[in-house]
Amino acid sequence: MLNPFLLTAAFYLVVAIVVVLDAVLTSFNLIPWFVGLPWLRAHFVTLGVLAQAAFGVLPAFVANRRGAEAPATRWDIWLLLNSGLVVLLAGMPSVNSTLIIAGGTLVFIAVTLLILQLRGIGGEQQTQGNGSLKFYLMGLVYLLVGIIIGTGLWVGWSEPLRIAVPKEAHIHANSWGFASLVFAGLLVDLLPALTGKALASRRAVAAIFWAMSLGALGLVLGPWLGGNLVVTVPGLALHIGATVALLILLARRLRGAGLYARAGAWHLSLSYTWILLPVMMAPLIILEVANVPGAEIEATAPQALIYGWMGQFLYAVVPYFAARWLLRDSQARLGGNWFSLVTVNLGAALIWASIFLTGVRGPIHAAAYIFLGLSLAAAAWETGVITLAALRRAEQGAAQPA
Repeated sequence: MLNPFLLTAAFYLVVAIVVVLDAVLTSFNLIPWFVGLPWLRAHFVTLGVLAQAAFGVLPAFVANRRGAEAPATRWDIWLLLNSGLVVLLAGMPSVNSTLIIAGGTLVFIAVTLLILQLRGIGGEQQTQGNGSLKFYLMGLVYLLVGIIIGTGLWVGWSEPLRIAVPKEAHIHANSWGFASLVFAGLLVDLLPALTGKALASRRAVAAIFWAMSLGALGLVLGPWLGGNLVVTVPGLALHIGATVALLILLARRLRGAGLYARAGAWHLSLSYTWILLPVMMAPLIILEVANVPGAEIEATAPQALIYGWMGQFLYAVVPYFAARWLLRDSQARLGGNWFSLVTVNLGAALIWASIFLTGVRGPIHAAAYIFLGLSLAAAAWETGVITLAALRRAEQGAAQPA
């Protein structure tokens, strides 16, 4: 049976190309700026592609860890997630608080149900062991926190919750909490299939998990408490350490298996450049070093983070997921090609350049989104070919007489 979450992820990958075109036209002042559209673009990647892919493959990965068959599709979760996403995205451009609350609530329920499903599949033993389940569960808990903060950002919950800098806390919960932990868990599960070897020893994986989890907590509480350095600095140190360790272990395994001959392995490795760069800039912002445009970095860097890190990581794994679960290809490979590799990293680099080159920010932004759009098109084409082949196979199977 076709995985509806992966089909929907492929759909939102195409939609992301359309909204990137909007960014290009806006940067050239060819169309007016609309309130909420930058957030809309971001959520097509985070909730539209990343969350859909995660919801589609995490139950199967957790079941595989226990030697069990992949569970049947939870259509209730799919309907809640996607109806919530549609309502949420409809409310953002118009800043409609009713739609935003309704959409955020539906997505929150869907995430909660996924957590319960994964707990039921994995059991207590895997949560405490060397498996990926603990990464997934902790990441999803941070997503719940991000949903609460993000919804409140639009409708005024931040003040009663005493969140000093809600936008930053929301980004940190979704990026350094949800995405970081889920990506790490995926690497724990993917590396044995790709390289024939585990990512690392049980002790190393556990150390990465706890450092990343506690580091994310500090990075969320920091802006929540108004930039409190007592929690921000340790959180930053823990998260940088965990991410660098993960990247070193990943590169070692990919190099040992000879996978750097293809673009997919480079996509995985280079994607972490765009999460480490803002983290490395954070001490300069906190210490208010002269000539470091902290406000501009905080406002603009998340776009590079979303496309350069999350998007690029997904370029590699979404085609793999699609081939493995839609085509049932046990020899599936990482996605991406040299064109998508160059264009996505060039686009992310130009977004960072626009932070410092204020006089030509509009044209640089436009150029950045042109390159990002081209990279998205390449990724969407690859995923689309796999998805179309799976749909045709399903149609042929349904057309055959009993």
